[in-house]
Amino acid sequence: MRIDKFLKVSRILKRRTLAQEACDKGKVSVNGREAKPGHQIKPGDVVEIAYTSGTLKFRINEIKETVKKDEAASLYEVLQ
Repeated sequence: MRIDKFLKVSRILKRRTLAQEACDKGKVSVNGREAKPGHQIKPGDVVEIAYTSGTLKFRINEIKETVKKDEAASLYEVLQ
């Protein structure tokens, strides 16, 4: 799955366009490397997102195409 779609499905970012913009601006990294919106991810990858107020670092537990709002947090595990 693409990183931009995962960020939207997991509800880390609200919209896919926001996820694409964050990737284009170099604010998203996967396993320590800058990620473009089309970067393919897999379970076990560590993703870091830089916000103006700090960073969010998490490990991907599983990947699903769609998920209900209450189950979205089960897709990842926050590391910080």
